[in-house]
Amino acid sequence: MKRRLAVVALATLLAAPVAAEPFRLIVTDMEAPLVPNSVMELAEQEGYFDRAGVDVEFVRVQQTPLAMAALRSGEGEMANVALEALLQATAQGATDLRGVMSPNKSLPYLIAGRDLAAVGDLAGKRFGIGRIGSVDHLLSTKVLEAAGVDPAGLEMIALGQPQARAQALLAGQIDATTMSIGSFTAIDDDPAISVLVDVEDYYRAAPILSKLNVVRTETLASRGKDVEAVIEAITLASRDFAADPKKWVSAMQKARPDVDVADLELLAAVFAGSWSIDGGISAPELEAAQAWLHEGEDFAGIAPAPLDAWADLAPLDAVIARIGAPDPAIVPTR
Repeated sequence: MKRRLAVVALATLLAAPVAAEPFRLIVTDMEAPLVPNSVMELAEQEGYFDRAGVDVEFVRVQQTPLAMAALRSGEGEMANVALEALLQATAQGATDLRGVMSPNKSLPYLIAGRDLAAVGDLAGKRFGIGRIGSVDHLLSTKVLEAAGVDPAGLEMIALGQPQARAQALLAGQIDATTMSIGSFTAIDDDPAISVLVDVEDYYRAAPILSKLNVVRTETLASRGKDVEAVIEAITLASRDFAADPKKWVSAMQKARPDVDVADLELLAAVFAGSWSIDGGISAPELEAAQAWLHEGEDFAGIAPAPLDAWADLAPLDAVIARIGAPDPAIVPTR
């Protein structure tokens, strides 16, 4: 009898479904950021991934280069990275990387200054950037030119991450820099700090897709349904936040109790129209962003790769076909 029970137990065990491995999402934030990119963290917190049928586990690293390295070494299935990094990897011979969506295609950037009344007062001043040729440097150059400021007349100082640039601005080590509206709310109590170019004017001058989620082709082949589930969950969360900004504020209060509700409400208003309710990418947007990035010195002498060498819209198309096109009333304006 014991032998028979053991055989039955073994057969039951073998017949039971094997739990799927977690789908690891590599991000460069240590906590939910104060930008629309927070939708990824909130999709997990608010149960969107669970409802889509995928178990998401976050892998946290510092900056895009480490995120790309983690993705390529198999430490995660998807990574949120700068488009610039994906194009550079492709130019260097990578053939197995594909962008599949963007949860935050246009970061809500602005230019903040210290002891300056207007953007025209920047002539001859010190401007903080990540590094020469970085995305923020390229974007800032374009925005400054649109505002009538000659970037050649500025002293460009490489300081790395936006948080470091914000602190340098507070300390008077630089006179202005580009940062997200979320970073600005952390320093705007200082009366010497002011907005020189606001979010709307910044985006109007540089409407470039800057970040997207990338997977390996092996992941598309072996876990394509999970890729679609992640895209679906993030897209549905984006639609809910776009339709009712109070939902984002409420979710962020749980994720970031350290941030004042008034600041969250301000950010929610700024983010109106920024949510990736359609998955965040399209062929024209991707090609336009690639063409613009190839104008920078990092891509000098490098021919743009064909779109299908670094992007795959099929998973997003499948998701939109399943959940429907976004409500025209909340179609993003940026």
